[in-house]
Amino acid sequence: MDATAPRWIEWTARAASLTALPSGVWRVALGFGVPVGFSGDLADLYRPGWPLTPYVIVLSLLTESLAMLTMGLVRPWGEVVPSWIPWLGGRRVPPLAAVVPASLGALAVTAITLLGAVSWTAPDAMGDPDAPHGLAGAVMTACYAPLLAWGPLLAVVTTAYYLRRTRGTRPTEATA
Repeated sequence: MDATAPRWIEWTARAASLTALPSGVWRVALGFGVPVGFSGDLADLYRPGWPLTPYVIVLSLLTESLAMLTMGLVRPWGEVVPSWIPWLGGRRVPPLAAVVPASLGALAVTAITLLGAVSWTAPDAMGDPDAPHGLAGAVMTACYAPLLAWGPLLAVVTTAYYLRRTRGTRPTEATA
């Protein structure tokens, strides 16, 4: 097995994996009818039930699952396929099989969240008079803001994984 990831990279991976959690909790709360500040037409649009509630639950679980995959870049299962997986168990994970999707994910998440941040106050987003304002708007913003860190954190962890797997040594603090 390759060298273990430095402690700071493990913490970076943990942070990346948790960036999606606040927005997921906020969405699930919305889906279960917790008043999150929408009014008027948007309150009607975001009323709990079918299809909103299952949609926000599935979206939140999918998003958090994708964020948690970052941990594979610092755990043994990101280097050797777990033995319980049929036909592949015990085989080494080729570095590029993890680096390419992780890099594309980091780029995609960074682009999507930056676009969301730039358009956050647009008239069809938080600029809508029926969107959450005041404390509710601040809470919503605070829940979505950590997503801005997901892409860059994933990129750092992916780079460290690549260096560790291809050079076989731990990246030093100077290379970070």
